[in-house]
Amino acid sequence: MTDLTQLGIKPLRDGVAAGEFTAREVAEAFNAAVADASALNAFIVTTPDHALDAASKVDADRAAGKALGPMAGVPIGMKDLFCTQGVQTTAASHILEGFVPRYESTVSQKLWDAGAGMLGKLNLDQFAMGSSNETSHFGNVSSPWRRTGTNAPMSPGGSSGGSSAAVAARIAPAATGTDTGGSIRQPAAFTGICGIKPTYGRCSRWGVVAFASSLDQAGPMARSVEDCAIMLGAMAGFDPKDATSLKMDVPDWAAGLDGNLAGKTIGIPREYRMEGTDAAILDSWERGKQWLRDAGATIVDISLPHTKYALPAYYIIAPAEASSNLARYDGVRYGLRDLPDGAGLQDMYAETREAGFGDEVKRRILIGTYVLSAGFYDAYYTQAQKVRALVARDFEQAFAQCDLILAPTTPTASFPLGENSEDPLAMYLNDVFAVPASLAGLPAMSVPAMQNEGGLPLGLQLVGRPFDEQGVLNAGLAIEQRAGFSAQPDKWWC
Repeated sequence: MTDLTQLGIKPLRDGVAAGEFTAREVAEAFNAAVADASALNAFIVTTPDHALDAASKVDADRAAGKALGPMAGVPIGMKDLFCTQGVQTTAASHILEGFVPRYESTVSQKLWDAGAGMLGKLNLDQFAMGSSNETSHFGNVSSPWRRTGTNAPMSPGGSSGGSSAAVAARIAPAATGTDTGGSIRQPAAFTGICGIKPTYGRCSRWGVVAFASSLDQAGPMARSVEDCAIMLGAMAGFDPKDATSLKMDVPDWAAGLDGNLAGKTIGIPREYRMEGTDAAILDSWERGKQWLRDAGATIVDISLPHTKYALPAYYIIAPAEASSNLARYDGVRYGLRDLPDGAGLQDMYAETREAGFGDEVKRRILIGTYVLSAGFYDAYYTQAQKVRALVARDFEQAFAQCDLILAPTTPTASFPLGENSEDPLAMYLNDVFAVPASLAGLPAMSVPAMQNEGGLPLGLQLVGRPFDEQGVLNAGLAIEQRAGFSAQPDKWWC
C-alpha cells in the first residue's frame, strides 16, 4: 500500500471516497507518525481517539451510501488557539494550562462537520506572540529541516510553528493556523509548505483565543495550493457569533483553480527590496516574476510608500489589543490561580499573571498598556491607526494598477533556535514583509519557491484585493506548477 502519510488532503479524501483505503487506515497511519515524531515537539496534546472516531464515522457513512464532506477521512492538526470541546486548550501558556473548553470553536466545528478528524493540539508561540516558536510554555518546536552540514535545531517559524512543522514532517496532511502579522505565511515559508491568510472576516474568530482582535484571522496550512483551497472552503463562512464575520457566500475555490494568468497584472513593490534581505530571497523573487510571466501575467512596478511604517505601527496596535484581550486572565474564572497565603485580590491578580505569562507576553502587555495610557494614547495608538489607514490606502491605489502583488514572504530563511531569541527587534523584523497585508486585512499566501545553498526552503508571497482569495490561489498555483518544489526534510526524528 502507498505510504498514506505522503498524501495530502485531496488524494486522501478521494482515496477514501473511492474505497482505495479506509479512513481508519489513514487515521492509524498518521497517529503512528505523530507518536514517532515527539522529538519535534509539534503537539502539546495528542488526540488519537478523536481521529479514529471521526474516521469510523466517515467509513460508516461511505458504507451506507451517504454523501461525504470535503474533508472526509482527513485527520488534521489543530493549532492550540482553537477551543476544542473536551480537549485542553492552552494557547501554549501556563496561565491556561488545564483549561478544557465546554464548547467548540466555529472553525474547528466546521472542519469536523466536513469530515475531518483531529490528531491533536499543535504547539505555538505563547498566545501567538512570536516568530520562531520559542515562547511556548511547553517548549520549543523544532523544524523538521536542518541546514546542510549542521545538526543545529532550526526554527519552524511562528506563531504557527507546530502547524508548519507537522505538515512539513508529513505527520499531518494539513493543519489550522492563525495569522495576526504573518503567523501562517512566515512559518509556511520557513518549512516549505503552503499557507493562506484569507481576507479578514472570512473565517470566524469565535472560539479562537484572541491576541489582536482587529488582525487575527484563521487559515489553512497544507502541502499544496489545492489542499489549501479545499480546507479554506471548509473553514470559511459567516458566523453570527462573530461581529466581524463577513456575510458572504463561500466560493468553491478548489473548483475555480486555474494557473493560467493571461490578462493578469502582477505588481512588484519597490519598497520590499530592503537592506539586509538575503540574496537567495531576492533570487527567488526574480524567479517568481519569471514564473508568473510564463503563466501569462504582465509584471509592473508599483509603490507602497508607507511600508516602512507598517512594522512599527503593527507593534503598537497589536500589543494594545493584546493588553486589553489578555486582561481577562486574572485567576478568577478559569486557568491558573496563584493565591499565596494571606494574599488579597490584588495580590492574586499580580501573582497569577506573573507566574502564568511568559516574558514575551509580558513585554507586549506592558507595551500595549503604555501606548493606551493617559497622555500617550494620542501620541502612539492614534498615530498608529492613522498609519494603518495609509498602508491600506497604498494597497488600494496599487490595485488600481495591478491584480495581485508578488513579494518575498520573509527577509531570510529559517535560523537556528536561540539565534535571535535575545533580540526582540531582530525577531520582530521577521514579519516585515507579512505585516502590511495584515494591517490592510487582505488575503495573502506563501508558496514554496526553492531552497537556498543550505538546503532550507524559501517562500514567495502573493497578496490580493479584498475577497479575491481565488486570484491569490490561482497565482499560487502558477508558481507551484513552475517551481516544482518537492523537497522533503530527512526524517532525523524517527
